[in-house]
Amino acid sequence: MARPRRIVLVRHGESVGNADDTVYEREPDHALQLTAAGLAQAAETGAHLRDLFGRERVSVYVSPYRRTHETFQAFALDPELVRVREEPRLREQDWGNWQDREDVRLQKAYRDAYGHFFYRFAQGESGADVYDRVGAFLESLHRSFAAPDHPPNVLLVTHGLTMRLFCMRWFHWSVAEFESLSNPGNGETRTLQLGDDGRYHLDRPFEQWRTPEPYGTTG
Repeated sequence: MARPRRIVLVRHGESVGNADDTVYEREPDHALQLTAAGLAQAAETGAHLRDLFGRERVSVYVSPYRRTHETFQAFALDPELVRVREEPRLREQDWGNWQDREDVRLQKAYRDAYGHFFYRFAQGESGADVYDRVGAFLESLHRSFAAPDHPPNVLLVTHGLTMRLFCMRWFHWSVAEFESLSNPGNGETRTLQLGDDGRYHLDRPFEQWRTPEPYGTTG
């Protein structure tokens, strides 16, 4: 099995929804564009990725949202070295259609009290739902490693919650550990690097905003 040397996760650059949450009342989440600042963040991340990958080939999976596609385009990777696939299972958590700003504010407060993993938005998804589809994607990803010509790099252009849940699934973190972590910033990366011990290691941790409070002994 030709496992990649690194798997890089990237959160999209700042979107118009990150800058102004009233936009969700007028436009669907999947159609939101990057701001000028978001494009600059993506371009800066692209420079880092080009230096990291060099002339090595890259297998790329992009969430189907406009902001993730725009982020990937701003990376300006050499098209001769990348294989790009749109991957719907890497999309953002579904918060429901045509969101009312006050209702979303209330639901976010409920989610903070109930827990980000288990709380399900009305007509939308819970973190657990996203975990399940990320797990299904991981099964497909692992099968792709069986190809003898699999690129030495994998790049996932996705969303903050999805990044955390991908790592939770990969490293077998508990729900309590997941709940203690914050999303990465816009344009930030996390890299799973294959070590000499044959295991993947995260290049840097997610910020932790509280001490995990598990119900039992896990991890």
